[in-house]
Amino acid sequence: MTYRLFEGKDHASSYWKFRISPSDNLIQQVLDFLEKHKGHPFELAVDVGCGSGQGTVLLAKHFASMVATDVSPAQVEMALQHSKEPNITYKQCVAEELPLADSSVDLVTAMSAFHWFDRPRFLQEAHRVLKPRGCMALLNYTMEMELSYPDCCSQTLNQICQEFYAALVPYRSAHLGSNSIELYREAYKSLPYPDKEWHECVRVKRPMPLSSFMGFVESFSSYQTLVREDLQKATALSQDISHRLMSVMKVSSAETEVEVSVRYYCLLACKPEEA
Repeated sequence: MTYRLFEGKDHASSYWKFRISPSDNLIQQVLDFLEKHKGHPFELAVDVGCGSGQGTVLLAKHFASMVATDVSPAQVEMALQHSKEPNITYKQCVAEELPLADSSVDLVTAMSAFHWFDRPRFLQEAHRVLKPRGCMALLNYTMEMELSYPDCCSQTLNQICQEFYAALVPYRSAHLGSNSIELYREAYKSLPYPDKEWHECVRVKRPMPLSSFMGFVESFSSYQTLVREDLQKATALSQDISHRLMSVMKVSSAETEVEVSVRYYCLLACKPEEA
């Protein structure tokens, strides 16, 4: 079953503003895997569940053409507003039914999206569209981002962040289980490709205003579920966390810059020649 979230225009807007895209190093890791197992030319890549397109634009520069898909019209509209790259085509469709020919794609990616798909059907569909020796990259990050700020106790800051994340756990989709990483590990173990790799603890660090970190967490599905159930409670929780973080940092503005560290993990796999 596919889970349809992140579809409202306001949510799509916050997705664009606050979501952290993969680092150049992580994208290069994906490209190196493709180069190793398939080689050039890099003709067509497909980014499935592209959201507002932050990851799509990072990949597009390396391919002759790029197709980016999302089930949400609002997300596709947001991506089109911010992406002017001539080699990207955006399409609204479900992840399990891609509008692409058999054996036509060099690289299939899903960045922070695979866990929402009908995973067995998507893996079958990715297999269908991939060329022999074509590759698949499934990327995601853990929810436990870490903050740092000069001359401030990181342990105290991150204890407050952990309280924020814990408060959202009751609003987490049951579909995801206790931790999304297990869904990716399960896919890695079950995928019958000889050439595959699993990577954890790939750190991506970004400087941003504290307000953007808060917006990042508020863009999560669990926080958005809380908003729908009790807007007042969600607002009060966010304000309390923000005020406590500023108190520890000894600052009065939520526009104060912090460093946010995100832990990525990824599954890389190559479709066999004879498949």
